[in-house]
Amino acid sequence: GTFSKGEVLNPLLLKRRAGEASITLYKAEITRSAMQKTSTALTPGLIAIVGFLTLCPVVMLVLGSFSGELGAFGAFTLDKYVAAYTDPAFAEILVSTVIFTLGSALVATGLALFLAYLNTRTNIPGKFMFGVISLIPMMVPHILFAVSWVLLLNPSNGMINLFLRQLGIEGAALNIYSLTGMILVEGLLDLPIAYLVIAPAMSAFDVALEESSRVCGASNARTLFRVTLPVLRPAILAALTLVIVRSLASFAVPSVIGMPGRIYVLATHIYSIVATGYAADYGMAAAVGMSALAASITLIVLYRRLTREGERYVTISSRGYRPSVIDLKGARYPLFAVVALISFVLIVLPILVLFYTSLVPYVMTPSAKAFAAMSWRHWVTVLKDPVSLLALKNSLYLGVGGATLGIVLSFFVAYVIVKVRSKASGLLESLSFLSFSFPGIVVGIGFMWFFVQTPLYSTIWALLIGYIATYLPYGLRPLTSAFVQIHSHLEESSRVCGGGPLYTMRRIVLPLLVPGIASGWILMATMFVRELSLSVVLSRPGTEVLAVQILRFAEDGLWGRLSALGILMIFISTALVVLANVIARKLSKRD
Repeated sequence: GTFSKGEVLNPLLLKRRAGEASITLYKAEITRSAMQKTSTALTPGLIAIVGFLTLCPVVMLVLGSFSGELGAFGAFTLDKYVAAYTDPAFAEILVSTVIFTLGSALVATGLALFLAYLNTRTNIPGKFMFGVISLIPMMVPHILFAVSWVLLLNPSNGMINLFLRQLGIEGAALNIYSLTGMILVEGLLDLPIAYLVIAPAMSAFDVALEESSRVCGASNARTLFRVTLPVLRPAILAALTLVIVRSLASFAVPSVIGMPGRIYVLATHIYSIVATGYAADYGMAAAVGMSALAASITLIVLYRRLTREGERYVTISSRGYRPSVIDLKGARYPLFAVVALISFVLIVLPILVLFYTSLVPYVMTPSAKAFAAMSWRHWVTVLKDPVSLLALKNSLYLGVGGATLGIVLSFFVAYVIVKVRSKASGLLESLSFLSFSFPGIVVGIGFMWFFVQTPLYSTIWALLIGYIATYLPYGLRPLTSAFVQIHSHLEESSRVCGGGPLYTMRRIVLPLLVPGIASGWILMATMFVRELSLSVVLSRPGTEVLAVQILRFAEDGLWGRLSALGILMIFISTALVVLANVIARKLSKRD
């Protein structure tokens, strides 16, 4: 089909053109083989690096749990298991952990179902707010969100309780230092995760199934429980399981809200073992961490099984699907007010409370007296505090430098996962996403057992390695999705035309990956800046980070300094996101 009539009638020309085509095909085959060999050569080294990052803390945690102390590593003993699991308080801690994780998951999943239904199935106004709810809260560090609610509902001097006392209500009407308070705050924090899982399934639901149920005489309630919820069961269970995993790994809410109320879960129990008392007992912490690790891995396996079985619940075929929108009629604006209130509580309220507290001399309800007493005193104190400045410097270094190293590693790992289809690349993929199921404080205990045997102990490099190991999946997800969209023929065409591997990568692959690289870098940088659970174990004097310094201020009741430093943390996270987007946009336009 590529030859003209004259060329077909000319045997010599036809022979020459056929030979050129054969040579081109041969070059393409040689190029494809060379690219495959190059990609395959990367795999063993990447497996070694990623395997170390993900398996090292687990192996060291197991070995540490059977050891006496850090100085007696390798001395086999079961004493730590006996001491940890025969502690009379451990049963109560387990019960509190189960109630906290299940309660948080139910709150987050229930709210996510409600919001996803309104967004995808109704004509509610202001649907832009649902995108804000699903993304913006992730930029507010969890510890600051928890602190803002402590400032509002602290039984002694919370702003809401102070206001209620002015109305004549005696005592602490509302107490955030309770299991109920922990569940509500953690549920709000995990709402975006559940929403991102449920909303796509809800938007793909064929409402003809509900219409058929109603035509057959079923009521709205019966249709909901017999048709809608069963079809959405995989998404609901997946969201529920994922939130349980995240709440099990949560440290910010249990430490800021639970510990002052003497309510301990596994994460804070491990922290109390290594951070309180006369001497840290890392052996017992490792023994307790094994139970948290086992629970997390079990839940992740369950989550993957639930998401894998989604094909059994397909409701959209190649023909006959037409999404419909339910008219809310008079309920449109009342429901919009509810969504606006949720957005205010998730996004605006924490920042407002922190900024207001950073300006007043002590916690007080907004009034003429409070506004007259406002000053920048706490800001000046924080900016002159050498420890806070060091924490700011370390967090910036880890956020920018660590995310850059993490995204470079993610780039090569994603390339091998997508472009090399082999058992080795499958093993690399499994290792890469394994750390997602590990609670941060448990990973920190495992790495502590490793770093104490090396010169990396008590250095910023220990935090850097721990951060990359924990948050590698956040860089991989956007990049693997971006690599899938790039056909291998683009690289082959460049190589056939004489472009080398580096030239092809620089001129063909990287420009197409700019959005994925920017997304992965933003995710990793924001996670590194706000990281707490791993940092409280690995940080030492001289390697403090912002989240650890904020936790110290919370433990000392220095709410004004805490709020000022928290606003700086939010500003840094926002600035990193904006800067990365601007650079990515300029690179995309140039290329």
